Amino acid sequence: MKGKSIYLRPFEEKDVKALTDFQIRNRLFFEKFSMLRENTFYTEKAQLERINQFKSDRELDLGYHFGIFKNEDGELVGTITLFHVIRGSLQSAIVGYFLDQTHNGMGYTTEAVKLLVKHSFEELKLHRLEAGVMPHNIGSIRVLEKAGFHKEGIAKKNVLINGKWEDHQVLAIINPADS
Repeated sequence: MKGKSIYLRPFEEKDVKALTDFQIRNRLFFEKFSMLRENTFYTEKAQLERINQFKSDRELDLGYHFGIFKNEDGELVGTITLFHVIRGSLQSAIVGYFLDQTHNGMGYTTEAVKLLVKHSFEELKLHRLEAGVMPHNIGSIRVLEKAGFHKEGIAKKNVLINGKWEDHQVLAIINPADS
């Protein structure tokens, strides 16, 4: 999936070094918004295992994990994921993303979310996408709103982050073809 500044593609084994470096470089930054990880997570072995799990998830239609790469030089600047894909009467998934701290504010995440939404609705035929964001993370809420998501409410003490149950602003978007 190609946009103006970035493209999304599934991770491959050849991405293991770039993904490991990305995780190490952003560890402290990401831990402000996500769970704490064991030191073993920050190894090429662990990242290769994740890449292989991503492939399995995709094949089983359980999740879709993409790298966010800059068009100009192919640099990995982020990750974006559809997880908890549910078929049947729900046809839904949850969106999550991480962008390299040095690339925040450049519009890459908004572009990536828009590409993922388009892919989710047009190719995967999902009906609804949801995302949860810590209420004080105004930048991330703004990203989702620019991509067409609307606020639905606060999920109280919804996600365990750094040993504390944190509230999350729930945002969602519905496939316009289903209106």
